[in-house]
Amino acid sequence: MAQSIIEDIQEVRALLKQRERASGTLADALKKARRRLPRRIFKQGMALADALPLLEHPKLQFTVDEPRLRGAAREVKAHLEAIDLADRRKGRILDILATIAFGLIVVFALTVAVMRWRGLI
Repeated sequence: MAQSIIEDIQEVRALLKQRERASGTLADALKKARRRLPRRIFKQGMALADALPLLEHPKLQFTVDEPRLRGAAREVKAHLEAIDLADRRKGRILDILATIAFGLIVVFALTVAVMRWRGLI
């Protein structure tokens, strides 16, 4: 039973590496991706990371709450699988373009204001 949870945790690590570009141990990958993850998903992932050493120990693996860990792994995997990388990339490009456009509008408005103030318009 504990082996299936360990496999789920390995899948979560692989999804974090693929979808969030966060590598390392599960705890390290979650910390790198923390800003992009909802708080609940981050906490569920950290619960998995905290349980991993217990699951690898032959006697301590009986002390973990397996149904809760299965639910946490299922929830984190569902969230990571739902991430659309193309949409995220498109959103990032649109954010950059919007920032540039706003900057140009501000510069144009300031230029017009200064020209009016000096009486050139």
